[in-house]
Amino acid sequence: MTKTFAATASLFLLGTSLAFAQTTTTTGTTGDMKDMKEWQVAKTAKVALPQAINTAEMQGEEKGGRAIDADFEKAGSKDPAHYAIKVVYPSGKLVEYGINADTGALYKTENQPFERYFTRLKASDFQNAKTSLKDALAIAEQKAGGGKAYEAEVEKDGSTVQYEIKVAGADKEQEVKVGPDGKVLN
Repeated sequence: MTKTFAATASLFLLGTSLAFAQTTTTTGTTGDMKDMKEWQVAKTAKVALPQAINTAEMQGEEKGGRAIDADFEKAGSKDPAHYAIKVVYPSGKLVEYGINADTGALYKTENQPFERYFTRLKASDFQNAKTSLKDALAIAEQKAGGGKAYEAEVEKDGSTVQYEIKVAGADKEQEVKVGPDGKVLN
């Protein structure tokens, strides 16, 4: 009976210490995330930016929308870590979709005035671009030697668009510019 009691007590202590260790690790990680830079947190996202863009482009009643901007946002008091992805439709309608970075689920939709963001660009500039934002992400990740693209924005280059993409590497972030033809500009 003494051996049974000792074995039971040992298992109880082991279980309690493991539970305590798990709680400490989880709490420590959450606290660390607040102090981490955005690119460091983005590397831990379960959903990759191209997947989030696919989800955003499949939303809405109008077909043919193309993602033109994507920002990774760290978790806040009310929002989960997410990608804010702007999609422009052939009609000129601009919608920002919030895609949860851990689940890939759509959690927020917001219609936005196109002119507010792009005073010199037209919806047709994006529709006519030879390189899509998703293609530019893959090119930037390859140029950066791996890593994970977590933000992208579009700029006007003459009458075409080019993409500026941030890639989170092992120990730093890197910015890569991709032209309308898919060529790296920097």
